[in-house]
Amino acid sequence: MRDFSDLQSMNERSLAQQAMVRKATFDPGEIKGLRPFSIWEISTFMFGVPADTLRKKLADDPSLPQGVVEEDGRQRWFSLDEINELRRLLRFRGKSLLPKRPKGRAMRIAVSNFKGGVGKTVVAQHLANAAALDGYRVLCVDFDPQATLTHSMGLVEVKEWNTVWGIMCRDLCREADRIMASYDDPDDCPYPSADELPQDVQSIGSVRVQDFIQETCWPTIDLIPSCANAAFVEFASAQYRALHKAWSFFGCVSRYLDELPDDQYDLIIFDCPPAIGYQSLNAAFAADILYIPSGPGYWEYDSTTSYLGQLGDAMQDISEGFGPLAADAGLTLPKTYADIRVLMTRFETQNPLHQAMMDAFRNVFGADVCQNPIEMTRAVEQSGRFQMSVYEQDYRQMTRETWKRARGSFDRAYDEFKSTILRAWEAREEETQR
Repeated sequence: MRDFSDLQSMNERSLAQQAMVRKATFDPGEIKGLRPFSIWEISTFMFGVPADTLRKKLADDPSLPQGVVEEDGRQRWFSLDEINELRRLLRFRGKSLLPKRPKGRAMRIAVSNFKGGVGKTVVAQHLANAAALDGYRVLCVDFDPQATLTHSMGLVEVKEWNTVWGIMCRDLCREADRIMASYDDPDDCPYPSADELPQDVQSIGSVRVQDFIQETCWPTIDLIPSCANAAFVEFASAQYRALHKAWSFFGCVSRYLDELPDDQYDLIIFDCPPAIGYQSLNAAFAADILYIPSGPGYWEYDSTTSYLGQLGDAMQDISEGFGPLAADAGLTLPKTYADIRVLMTRFETQNPLHQAMMDAFRNVFGADVCQNPIEMTRAVEQSGRFQMSVYEQDYRQMTRETWKRARGSFDRAYDEFKSTILRAWEAREEETQR
């Protein structure tokens, strides 16, 4: 017979293996670093100008960041900070290199589906990396207790209070005090105040809004991380909700993000767990846009269908059952989205079954299906194995064509993603100006 000790032993062995992988993948200190980028990459994939044109700009103005030249003098490499400085200082044919950023708060995107293994984390990670290379400032929020996105960003030591669970505890304290203050006589309030909540909740109630945010090796990507112990958030949240029935539990993350300065980030990307629960409902309620990855098989299609139905039912239940509570808390129901997109992942262009499933998805979901799927390539497989996105992988470690093909797939998906974001952003800007 086997019990919890066997599970713990298996976990310990796996953690030891993870440490070995990170040591081989990251630097000797097990701190992940971001590689530099060549002039060829910068000119071809980021600035969209000939490499010789960029070299001439650098030669004509020594005050510009000059990068680091290889010993043989053949190639020059730049950090992302240097690339962003070049974006700020350079213009080509009078055109700015800075990305378009409509006014208002950051656009929030939830990458979500029931099915495990459809590429939610891969999509969230690559969209965040592509946006950072495009000049945007990104905040990632890891809602998944598996913490794969957190690990891929190089964070391994995460405390439970620093996760979405901490944000929800902090929100419960603040909401409890707000609701108590809404009564002329506090003794008339049927709900507990913050100092009557469990001690573990009270201890997080005073945490500052910025303290949940962690830096990553990407200078323009920050992260609200997750960890395995955060899995108990579902049980804890049910307990807290029972303690305080006026708590609009689904609005915690939305309220938290509303506290951030509008200009701190451009994009906020959620990596959601493969389930509908307190965390995923918070992500769905906080999001402006839903991105739904799905693999090219029938089971993925079946799971996506279930996900849409159950999320739709859950959001309807919230709209119908929490209207007065949401209004009192400053939340708007029913929840609306600027867009909902279905993105095919692990797609093989030469596989007739995959093409048939793509056709089936488009027949059912029409224009909501992204035109550019994420193709399955060797570089994509390695991104999961080594916890590095295609953008982080050094093209010199494989054939350049293999790397270009993988990057091209993600670049096309990102360009479509960016168009979706900008349409929603501009529509919101127009709405606020009316």
